[in-house]
Amino acid sequence: MRSDAVELKTDFLVIGSGIAGLSLALKLSTIGRVAVITKKKVSDTATNWAQGGIAGVFRPDDSPDLHEYDTLKAGAGLCHEDIVRMIVENGPERIRELSALGLEFSMDQDQPDIYDLGKEGGHSRRRIAHAGDFTGMAIQKTLESCVSSDRRIEVFERHIAVDIITEGKISAHGAEKGGERCLGAYVLNAQTGAIRTILAPVTILATGGAGKVYLYTTNPDVATGDGIAMAYRAGARIANPEFVQFHPTCLYHPQKRNFLISEALRGEGAKLLDWYGRPFMERYDPVLKDLATRDVVARAIDSELKKSGKEHVYLDISHRDPDFVRRRFPNIHGTCLGLGIDITKEPIPVVPAAHYMCGGVVTNSHGEVVELKGLFAAGETACTGLHGANRLASNSLLEGLVMAHQAFLRIKESFQSFKKRPVPPVPPWNPGGAVDMDEAVLVSHNWDEIRRLMWNYVGIVRSARRLKLAGQRLTPILQEIRQHYWDYILTSDFIELRNIAQVAELIIRAASARLESRGGHFILDNPGKDDWTWRRDTILKREKDGCILY
Repeated sequence: MRSDAVELKTDFLVIGSGIAGLSLALKLSTIGRVAVITKKKVSDTATNWAQGGIAGVFRPDDSPDLHEYDTLKAGAGLCHEDIVRMIVENGPERIRELSALGLEFSMDQDQPDIYDLGKEGGHSRRRIAHAGDFTGMAIQKTLESCVSSDRRIEVFERHIAVDIITEGKISAHGAEKGGERCLGAYVLNAQTGAIRTILAPVTILATGGAGKVYLYTTNPDVATGDGIAMAYRAGARIANPEFVQFHPTCLYHPQKRNFLISEALRGEGAKLLDWYGRPFMERYDPVLKDLATRDVVARAIDSELKKSGKEHVYLDISHRDPDFVRRRFPNIHGTCLGLGIDITKEPIPVVPAAHYMCGGVVTNSHGEVVELKGLFAAGETACTGLHGANRLASNSLLEGLVMAHQAFLRIKESFQSFKKRPVPPVPPWNPGGAVDMDEAVLVSHNWDEIRRLMWNYVGIVRSARRLKLAGQRLTPILQEIRQHYWDYILTSDFIELRNIAQVAELIIRAASARLESRGGHFILDNPGKDDWTWRRDTILKREKDGCILY
């Protein structure tokens, strides 16, 4: 595969370099050549930022039934039970595969051959396999090391996908009778500005989430919903985008605005305190208290902030043994200490922030996007049905790992049939009469406006009026972006703006349609949960007449 070619052909195109993308790339390399594209460096992923760990059943006092029950309870009635069961049952084996690749999980001090398991909100047992509070970083480094030594995998850093290439759009005869097909993607080389055509019988979207749609987020800058937006534009169904999970405890500090304070602290006894040092979670969940699910805790903090007029609450673990805190949470302890906060002696100022997309591109149990043959999605980009209306802590890395394996099984089984289908000539990217965008403010202003609009109008607590206003204010921004798309030569910043605008529209449409409160979607006009009418997924699909709600 020639790295400098305008048109590149490979067996597999993986878009994204987190746990789902890289673990799948390693398996696919056993049956063909793999091209991995990533927007910045290969390590710029949400996986790399993950602190908590991977949920799995390893102890005799735990069981897949209990893990399934906890997941279903957190998901507020919208989880797909068959998917939950499959992922929970396959999790331990996939976690052991990471160990076999060289990842060093924290082990029990008394039994060094057994994982040291943590506990987090919503879990009834200790089942979080972790590497201190650097779990994501350890996973990322392990996978990167394996990928870098695999000659059948080529990684393209600073490359961002513009759009999926579908047969119906480039063929004079439209899609074949067998249905629409994905042929690869147009990809911008951010270093040169050139747009390449990368063709592959199988393309995998593993681009992560869309936290940057919101003003405050725990996500890295690359989380702009690219895979969701591209899949939607290509005709795939998007499910449940209204269920944006807000992590309850993001560090409140001007120098570190998106640093996550892991839920594992609460699993080890940390307490949420109001401005005056008083615990408050018992008023919101008398049973689970500080270990309630994320949607409950985030709304509780939001309520406390609105009542007090303050800008943050506190999370306190200073009552635990200092040596334990430093050993168990070296990353959080060291980061906070560098900012003048000694968590062994004082509470941590925290606020909620956008954290995870529970919805995404609809896939089946093998990661297939059924509307587009040859297209798969995995990780946060996809909606498998595991998370329902609210993700259980540490089930995200689990899903990415298991669903990457599921996708591999299906691809391996069907690869020869994918390869046999003839590919029509694909035209190179045509910029038409586009000119350079010499005013960066055209991007930065709309970027800022969308994120503030989403935070203020489509946040933790919503209302029908605010959602309607959000839709009205987003409409002219979308129109402007569509016009800029044809007028100006594409840049990475503009591609990301286009994608966050598209995802914002999907979130608003879905949130406006769901006339109840469930999981991560809470609307003041309908604060109760309506199982009779709304115990179903929200499905959005692009049609000729616009966005259709199913």
